[in-house]
Parts: sequence; structure tokens; C-alpha cells
Amino acid sequence: MKIKSIELFATHLPLHDPFIVSYDTYYYMTSIIVKIETDEGIVGYGESVPDEHVTGESFEGTYHVLKEKIAPALIGRDPMKIEKLHDIMDSAIYGVPAAKAAIDIACFDIIGKKWGQPAYQLIGGRFHEKFPITHVLSIGDPEQMAEEASVMMKKGYESFKMKVGTDVKSDVERIKAVRETVGDHPAIRVDVNQGWKNSATALVAIRALKDLDIDWIEQPVVADDIDAMVEIKSKTDIPLMIDEGLKGSREMREIIGKQAAHKVNIKLMKCGGIYPAVKLAHQAEMAGIECQIGSMVESSIGSSAGFHVAFSKKIITSVELTGPLKFSKDIGNLHYDVPFICLNEKPGLGIDVDEQTLRELTQYKDTIR
Repeated sequence: MKIKSIELFATHLPLHDPFIVSYDTYYYMTSIIVKIETDEGIVGYGESVPDEHVTGESFEGTYHVLKEKIAPALIGRDPMKIEKLHDIMDSAIYGVPAAKAAIDIACFDIIGKKWGQPAYQLIGGRFHEKFPITHVLSIGDPEQMAEEASVMMKKGYESFKMKVGTDVKSDVERIKAVRETVGDHPAIRVDVNQGWKNSATALVAIRALKDLDIDWIEQPVVADDIDAMVEIKSKTDIPLMIDEGLKGSREMREIIGKQAAHKVNIKLMKCGGIYPAVKLAHQAEMAGIECQIGSMVESSIGSSAGFHVAFSKKIITSVELTGPLKFSKDIGNLHYDVPFICLNEKPGLGIDVDEQTLRELTQYKDTIR
């Protein structure tokens, strides 16, 4: 089987509400959808959601890289040879994991459809039967975030991920307000998205949270400061998770070597797709570090790919793949049974792509043959 053509769709995915994190506000998500067709007529879909703040990839730059560098190098190649395809992409251009993730995901979709198997069967088989979904609270006033958490509790959510990272005093007020509103039972995870910058500021905030029963604190300091994570970890009992500080195997080796975190957040857009994500999970498992599969707020395509990885690995104990729930219009039909998700047994990614909606949301497109 050979890759016959690669179509690129530069899309804008509309959100129900603005998504606010420490470093930016998103009114829609920019996503590049990849459609790969083989000489056997099998079609696979992939997705790239680049983030300049995380991997340094821009939307326009990623589209150009896929069009001019990666896609031309893959025409005529066998989509089933995943390791070889990654080597070809790495030879074509260094880095750009979000771009490579789109190709990787589309090829797993093709392989699953070829053999009539869900993608998770290709990477170890199904381990988890279902995952609870965590509702993500974007940054807002304390009262606003607390009210949203209260509404979502009534819908069945039992865990919340709070986006913070502006100033310590405001962040602590936000977290206290949500905890007081939801009570003792629901889990609260705090995602700082690098907003507290350094260990000194982070420790001031963390000490103020010690009685609020926080599940974990995610990426309180700038991504590359692994030593700051080591210092914080030695001075607090609240578990720490690294997100932006983990992209690939090199960072994972440093995290493990320095014992810099209790948990890591693996994202397909940061590491290059399903295949590299599985490698990271294996590294973490050997070191006894629990994993989460996180999201760049992808559509049903990227989100389903992340779920296939999560469902196949025992060491992955939580997921945060709620992009499709945030969109007012999606291009796929990934199904959530809120507050859980249970994957189906359809081949490949297990979703149907609505071509009409895809074209409606497309800003521009190209085909490489």
C-alpha cells in the first residue's frame, strides 16, 4: 500500500465560549486537517493544532511545513511503516511535532481501517474500559468560575481542571472560591500554564493552597526550568505535573533523572503523534511516573487519537481531551457520555468525518500528489 495523495485543510473551529489560559485567549481554534488517500482507496484523517507558546509552531508555518516539506516526502511511501515514516519526516525537517502528529494520526487511521481494527489494538490493545472526563474551567472571576463548576457538577462532572496563572493572589481566590462552592468531594486540578514563572512565586501560591485538597498542580513554572520543578517538589506535599516542559524523549529522560515531577502530561501535538506518545508512556512507566493524555483543544480527530493512546496504557490514569465538547461545530462525531467517554470498536480512529462541515470551516486548502 502506498500514499497516493495528501490533502491539507486550514480550518477555524468555532468555540462555544472564549478559552482563556495564562498566556492567551482563544475565540476559535486553528486546526490543520490532513486527509491521506492510499492507492487502495483507504482514507485516513489526521489533525495538527500547533501552539506557538508550547512548541513554537505557528498555524501558518505548520501548514507551510506540511505542504512544502513533509507531504512531498511521503508520497509513494507505505503508510503502515510508522517508524520509517517518522524517520523520513525527521530527515525532512527538525522538530515541528504538531505537523508530524497530523501525518502519524492519519496513518494509524489507515492501518486500523486496513486491518479492521481500532487504533488502540495496534498499540497494545485495550486496557481501560472508560475514563471520567474532567471539565476545564478557563480563567475568569472567582465567582464566575465557581458558578460554572456548580453547574457542571449538576451535569455529573466529578473533577475540575482550573486554568490559572495570572497573579498569585487572584489565582488563590479563584481556587478557594471553586473549592468552597463544590465542597470536599470533587477533585480539583490546578493548571498554571507556566504563569507563576519561577519556584519562589510558585511556592508562595502552593503554600496558600495546602488545605484545599488539590489533586495536583500542573506546570507552575516556565517550561524549560526543570530544576525549579525539582525545588518545588522537594518543598510541597501537593503532587506536581509537568506539561509544557515535556515534549519528547530527551525531556522525559531529564524529568526522570532529576525526579522532577510525580506526573507528566503527554500531548500528541507536543511529541509528534500516537507512536511517539506510546514511547513516552513506556518511558514513564519504567520510572513509575503516572501519565495523563492532554489536549491542545483538538477536534474529534485529534481527540480520538489521544483517547486511543490513553485507553491502551495502564500507566495513563487520566485524560483531558474535551475539545469536541467546547466546539459549537465539529468536523467529527466523537461521542461523549458525560461525564465519561467509552470508545467504540470501529476500525481506525473510530469516527466519521463530515466532509461538508470540514469544507465549510476551511479557510484554504491544498492537495499534494
